[in-house]
Amino acid sequence: MLTPQIADKGVTKHILRAFDLHASRRLGQNFLISPAVVRAVVEAAEIKEGDHVLEIGPGIGTLTQGLLEAGAEVTAVELDKKLPAVLAETLHGYEHFSLVQGDILKTDISALMGTEPFKVAANLPYYITTPILLALLEQKLPITQIVTMVQKEVAERMTASPGGKNYGALSVAVQYYTEPEIVLDVSPNCFLPAPEVDSAVIACAIRKTPAVTVKDEKLFFRVVKAAFGQRRKTLSNALKPLGVSKDMIEKALGEAKVDPGRRGETLSLKEFASIADGFAE
Repeated sequence: MLTPQIADKGVTKHILRAFDLHASRRLGQNFLISPAVVRAVVEAAEIKEGDHVLEIGPGIGTLTQGLLEAGAEVTAVELDKKLPAVLAETLHGYEHFSLVQGDILKTDISALMGTEPFKVAANLPYYITTPILLALLEQKLPITQIVTMVQKEVAERMTASPGGKNYGALSVAVQYYTEPEIVLDVSPNCFLPAPEVDSAVIACAIRKTPAVTVKDEKLFFRVVKAAFGQRRKTLSNALKPLGVSKDMIEKALGEAKVDPGRRGETLSLKEFASIADGFAE
């Protein structure tokens, strides 16, 4: 047991009062008040003694404490300028913790974390979840696992299969780079203040090689983006913004054995790869 546990509702309230803190709507702050959820994140990340972990948005140190107690060496990036002073108190005595005050999207993560494998853990602000996830994946960092709290709807999009209403460009990107799994649904009551949406903990194990092999990765994602750009359009029309001729679109779809009348949300990663490779040729 953590003593005292920052995740305890009473402890969290005490810290907020002591430092005169209020959750920032602008920064999408909701403080986690569930020790069980902290344990679930730590277990999903399979934290072992000495694991290097990048934490995004440590807040008052709720999840950080759980990671440190499990033996992780945590490097955290926090945007809120008020919180470094708070963390200096709440995490006082923990040796393997370092903090960088700044914006994760403007941080040189490679320089910060080095070349050794590391894991990512976060209770992400929901308004900026997707840009952060894509930035982590696209940089080809030596990450082995990403475990994060996200809006439940986003978690469902990340794990969605072709044909469903939740399947989209985010689904393809996450599944191209990782094997995502929703490990826990989280009630609004687990936060202070309670958000207006349900949340979920999602674990994304980074693939050693992408889910599909493509000739041109940038072209692959351009095709995906175009296909989902206007969901009601058939592929023969949706792919026109790529700047290729109608004949070329028909040729690429024909070689991929994909009906031009289908829509992007019905395509598997393998089919997207086949279409992109057709354009690459």
